[in-house]
Order: sequence, then structure tokens, then C-alpha cells
Amino acid sequence: MKAVTWHGKRDVRVDTVPDPKVEESTDAIIEVTSTNICGSDLHLYEVLGAFMTAGDILGHEPMGIVREVGPEITNLAVGDRVVIPFQISCGSCYMCDQQLFTQCETTQVRDQGMGAALFGYSELYGAVPGGQAELLRVPQAQFTHIKVPEGPPDSRFVYLSDVLPTAWQAVAYAEIPDGGSVTVLGLGPIGDMAARIASYLGYDVIAVDRVPERLARAEARGLQTVDLAQHHDKLADVIRDMTAGRGTDSVIDAVGMEAHGSPVARLAQQVTGLLPDAIAKPMMQRAGVDRLDALYSAIDIVRRGGTISLSGVYGGMTDPLPMLTLFDKQIQLRMGQANVKKWVGDIVPLLTDDDPLGVDTFATHTLPLDQAPYGYDIFQKKQDGAVKIILKP
Repeated sequence: MKAVTWHGKRDVRVDTVPDPKVEESTDAIIEVTSTNICGSDLHLYEVLGAFMTAGDILGHEPMGIVREVGPEITNLAVGDRVVIPFQISCGSCYMCDQQLFTQCETTQVRDQGMGAALFGYSELYGAVPGGQAELLRVPQAQFTHIKVPEGPPDSRFVYLSDVLPTAWQAVAYAEIPDGGSVTVLGLGPIGDMAARIASYLGYDVIAVDRVPERLARAEARGLQTVDLAQHHDKLADVIRDMTAGRGTDSVIDAVGMEAHGSPVARLAQQVTGLLPDAIAKPMMQRAGVDRLDALYSAIDIVRRGGTISLSGVYGGMTDPLPMLTLFDKQIQLRMGQANVKKWVGDIVPLLTDDDPLGVDTFATHTLPLDQAPYGYDIFQKKQDGAVKIILKP
């Protein structure tokens, strides 16, 4: 089969690799019909190469048709149309019973001290072959799937794999009070969708980015926007001026570790990326520093007693935090990978022909799988208006 594979920093290729096979009785094989490039894939493309091996298959946002099931799978049949969540979870352990599917005790990557295994996301999360491919082996398939109906296009459902539940959890974790306000930092796929969800739920949204095309997408949906390029040094002051001097009730940080600004941390990330893996891995695991510009902005923007919801990925182990400010402002922090299937029941009723969240037109680019390297390049460089890219195997 063809698959998108990692070969080094900013080097992804489409290779021919062996077809996956059923290896365990709880496996399924799906034929992938659509698969997305995720913002967190860019971390592998840019800064987390020490945990990758040449030839690793990327991707964790696929959907498709079931082509084979293991003997223990009784709730899937060949021909079923399914979306595959980005995390692999059993659905029956203690953590899954708490709906903490990202902490599944059956698939936890214990040798790395990490939570549930993820598709296509480095040895930190199990080195499981990913979904940017023509075929995908799905472990724990009795639970690691979402059945969807025939008829509507893939674009209606493919975001159930990650974007929709991650954005929904970001809004839920923000704990915005009734009639309250939220600032969304970063209008990539997650921030864009989180802003749409928060607005749909009736909250006042202020959407922040520095890319004109991304700001225009938010403005087209009637959202207030702030251009970070014009107000970088006074962003919190601008937002306080818009909110009676207090700041918004909540802030969603949808940027994460690769924020603009933070020049020292950026340099540290770049230097680490040039080191041999044997040195880079322990350095990142024990002394990693993120670019924290977005998080610092969130702490400044949120009103006293408010909540910050982190959906942008952070990976540093020695990140300096302004604990005095966090304590003095009585700020609550909520964060973590999205527990995909916890939120599916809330989201699916919105995936109708009325399309209130705009999923059918959410992608900016739809490309054949062979053009994945081009897709990664324009997404990483924020060129050609790239916000969300669907790949078609």
C-alpha cells in the first residue's frame, strides 16, 4: 500500500509499504477513504524527531470502510463505515470507565511513562502505524471506532477522529459561565473549531491569530477577532478594553509548544533538533522547554477567578510558570488530550445537513495522498491559506 512516512525534520514521503494484517483477535483492518493532516503532526515534522524512526507511518485522523475483523470483534462487520479516534482504548478498563480514554490502562505506553497509545505518533505513544495510508490496522477495534451512516460526504464525519472532540473538550474544560466570554488563542484547526463551538453554544468569543486568512475565516462566521501581528505586546490590554477591564471569563490556548515569540525556547528546540537522538531524547524528556508565549498570554488575558483550557500540545519538562500570578489571580487550569468518545454523543446531532459548525466546508485543501509532502509544507509554513488538509488515498 501507499503510506505517508517520516524520514527526518521536514522530510515526509509517500512510500510503498507492506499492507497491515490482523495481528490480534481484537484488530480490524479498514480501507482509508479520507485522512487529515493534524496540527500536532507538525510537531513530528519539526521538533519531536528524536522519538521517530525513518519509515514511521504518520497520521491519526482517518475514516474508511471495514475490510477485515479479528475473531473477537462482534460489533463491526465488513463494509461498515467508521471514523477512527486518534487514541487507542479498550473501553472496559478503570480509566475507560471514567471516560478518560486517553489514559486507557490496556494501551498505556508504560515504558515511556505515557498515556494511551496513539496512531502515528512516535515511540512516546507506542510507535503504532498511522492512518495517512491506504489501509490501517486498528487495535482494540471493539471500542476504537465510531460508526457513521452512509450517504453524507466524508467531510461530514472525518473530524470526529480528533478536531471536533478536541475542540469540544477545549470549550467544556474552559468552564465558561452562562452568557460568558472566552478568548481563543490560535485559529488553526482546533482553535477555529473551538471558536465555532463556543459561539454556537451562545458564548461571546474573541478569536486571536496573526494569519490574515485565518482571521478572515473567523470574521466570516461573525466572530470578533484581534490581529496578534498588530497588538502582540498589548494583546491582554486590548482584550481587557473589550471586556470592561477584566479580561474574558475563560481562555482557550489552541497554540501550544510552537508559539511565536519565546526566542530562547525556540532556539533550544532548534538546537535539540540537531542533536543525535541518543542525546536529544533524554534532553527533551528531562529538560525540554516549550515556547510559552501563548500560555503566558492566556494567563495575562483571563480574568481573576477564570479558567484556562489548554488544547495546544505542550511537551516541556522544565517550563517556567508564573506561579505567583496563577495563584494570585486564582486561575484554574484544565488540559489534556481529548477523550474522543466521551464527546461524540454531544457532537453527532450537530452533523446534519444544516451543518451549524461548517464541517462540510472546514477543509481548505483536499489533496491526493501522493501530495502529502506538499500539504505538510504549506500547512507548516501557513501558506496558501492552509488551515485544514484532507488527504484522499
